[in-house]
Amino acid sequence: MISRIDLRGDALPEGPALRDLLPRADFDVSAALEKVRPICEAVHHRGDAALIDFAEKFDGVRLDRVRVPAAALDKALEELDPAVREALEESIRRARLVHREQRRTTRTTQVVPGGSVTEKWVPVDRVGLYAPGGRSVYPSSVIMNVVPAQEAGVGSIALASPAQAEFDGLPHPTILAACALLGVDEVYAAGGATAVAMFAYGTESCPPADMVTGPGNIWVAAAKRYFTGRIGIDAEAGPTEIAVLADSTADPVHVASDLISQAEHDPLAAAVLVTDSVELADAVEKELEPQVAATRHVEDRIVPALKGRQSAIVLVDGVDEGLRVVNAYGAEHLEIQTADAAAVADRVRNAGAIFIGPWAPVSLGDYAAGSNHVLPTGGCACHSSGLSVQSFLRGIHIVDYTQDALAEVAHHVVTLAEAEDLPAHGAAIKARFGWKVPGK
Repeated sequence: MISRIDLRGDALPEGPALRDLLPRADFDVSAALEKVRPICEAVHHRGDAALIDFAEKFDGVRLDRVRVPAAALDKALEELDPAVREALEESIRRARLVHREQRRTTRTTQVVPGGSVTEKWVPVDRVGLYAPGGRSVYPSSVIMNVVPAQEAGVGSIALASPAQAEFDGLPHPTILAACALLGVDEVYAAGGATAVAMFAYGTESCPPADMVTGPGNIWVAAAKRYFTGRIGIDAEAGPTEIAVLADSTADPVHVASDLISQAEHDPLAAAVLVTDSVELADAVEKELEPQVAATRHVEDRIVPALKGRQSAIVLVDGVDEGLRVVNAYGAEHLEIQTADAAAVADRVRNAGAIFIGPWAPVSLGDYAAGSNHVLPTGGCACHSSGLSVQSFLRGIHIVDYTQDALAEVAHHVVTLAEAEDLPAHGAAIKARFGWKVPGK
């Protein structure tokens, strides 16, 4: 059901050569870009009418309007299963605890007497958030997007999720209920690239946003790339992935269940086990069969994901070699199930989020750890972070110098301006001192 890659024996290569040996899904955003271009431009030129046409084409429902009425949000919350409401409220509470601590404060550095630089943090004015609605329903993604934006102090928050024919063209009611719980009343029935284009260009119903965040399929990723430079984005998220670094102390039942938990997202989802224990590898492979048979989404998601080129059991000589592999892989979700897991986790440099030991599975992070589950995929964890309060903030430097403080450094500024052959830069300093530079 899952392939093996044996990296034992020979010395592991460095850098890209090691990454090339590891499993990864095909995810060609460049090819998808050409397909989303006409969709995005149709939204640009035709606004809501294009959104309505695309909802009929892609979602199988003809909309009367794109914006969700406030009454539909209230109704969804009223009819929400009390147990689901309680779980969502607890998820929101925990996410707020973590994200509130991320808020940066204004800091002033006194560089010299009379000269200071202050860095203040300002939230973006308006964000468009995306909650997927294809194979599954993701109210958890509503929480993971909305909470950090709110804690950052974003003043205008809108959310889009695909129209559902089953619910008369509205997004799934659990999505709407989550929005209502969070106090988000600007919600749109728009999916995929059309939602990103709506936020980027604006339409009759939806003012343009400064930034778009949220996970999605390849069409969402391609649309984000298309609009990079016009709007801010969080990341071009690819298929979800889990890597588990485990040794002989790991429980194969736990490991198998965690691999399956990510495989059920999508047939392109990646499930990777890195281990120095052949016995564990054998036991996990044996355990996959009955666990897969006992769950849902088997033939359309889990089996294709586990059998795909993006999933594998990777055998290594030891935990040190395993660390090299997972650092090269840069997983979205990385579980450490080894002896002294915390110490091993401390040596990880590249991961979207790290889950330590047997009692911190990825599923916990998806819903109720308090961490954010919008994370870098496709190896991007080597240079990017997951969604956080910082994603919605901009740092602005405020420079405040007195005449004496400028005079003290004026000759250095002029010298550097002349060294760069930018004499007007130096002249802007000289003009303030009657063209005679102090210190020269």
